[in-house]
Amino acid sequence: MAPKAAFLVLALLAVSGARADVSPDEVATVIWKYFTELGSNAKDTADQLQQTEISKQINTLLKSNLQSISAYAEDLQERLVPFATELQARLAQDSQRLKEQIQRELQELQAKLAPYADEVHQQIGTNIRQLQAKMSPYAEELRSQVDRGAGELQRALESYAAELRERLQDSTESIQASLSPYADRLQQQIDGGVESLKERLSPVADELKVQVEQSVAELRRGLSPYAQEVQDGLNRQLESLTLQMERAAEELRARLATSSEELRAQLSPLTRELREAASRDAESLRQRLASLAQQLDQRVGQTLETFRQQAAPFGEDFGKQLVQRLEEMRGKLDSGAAGVEDHLELLEKEVREKVAAFLSTVPPPQS
Repeated sequence: MAPKAAFLVLALLAVSGARADVSPDEVATVIWKYFTELGSNAKDTADQLQQTEISKQINTLLKSNLQSISAYAEDLQERLVPFATELQARLAQDSQRLKEQIQRELQELQAKLAPYADEVHQQIGTNIRQLQAKMSPYAEELRSQVDRGAGELQRALESYAAELRERLQDSTESIQASLSPYADRLQQQIDGGVESLKERLSPVADELKVQVEQSVAELRRGLSPYAQEVQDGLNRQLESLTLQMERAAEELRARLATSSEELRAQLSPLTRELREAASRDAESLRQRLASLAQQLDQRVGQTLETFRQQAAPFGEDFGKQLVQRLEEMRGKLDSGAAGVEDHLELLEKEVREKVAAFLSTVPPPQS
């Protein structure tokens, strides 16, 4: 097996592991990531793959994984590897073809829209203002939900600080016996609060994505009368714009989820410190718990305030990013020059569709 193929197989195995099912989106992500990394640093990557020791490790790991997966998964690998390597080999050619096609279509579109430049500018400007007006309430709602969720979690955790101070009056044996259940309940409160926070924020992110789709549809209706003879070029530009905006929406969702998990990670050490305190001698235990009781409110407050400051502006940032995309499209219609993002976004979409179509032809496992 060639080093490049072995490397790709390893990546695919890392995605699928011992599962018999393989997500088309995960496989496409592996292929696309491999293509973009190879393209951006082809020489270094090739040099690394040619190293005998690395190739030996890859083949050893590949053999080990194939022994541990089901017959169906092994059959899927046998089908998938040739398809994936062939697809990756075609990407460079497809990328250049698509880049040239988009550039040609955009130049034709720019020439056809030139007589209506003022109207086109006005239409996109109107769309920008409408988008800003739509985004503003949702950005404020996101900020409000962040504040509300963080506030509820803070109030819930304050009661645990009060309970901890009360426990200092108990006997040492009673304190030690109750610390572990207390720490468990505190962790459950932290986990529940974070999950509740996610549930609050997710619907706002969903609605923002809906508003993105509506905004592009309105822009399509507004520009179509000026581009009747070059609808394919307009459609491709709007498709690229849609992909960029949808990705921004997914990034917003990911940022919210990441911030929530970071909040959990910053609060969870409190429970670990409480469990560790239970192993101390009587005097050290009381001193440590007294210190923790004093710190608990402050540390929780500081952590949640940091979360608020970090997450609350995400909605406004998202709105600014969408406006920037519209401004960039207006500039492309003026200049007739396509950006790198245009063809890469569409090429990645094509890759994902091809992977999904291929996997849909693989027979399911026999029950």
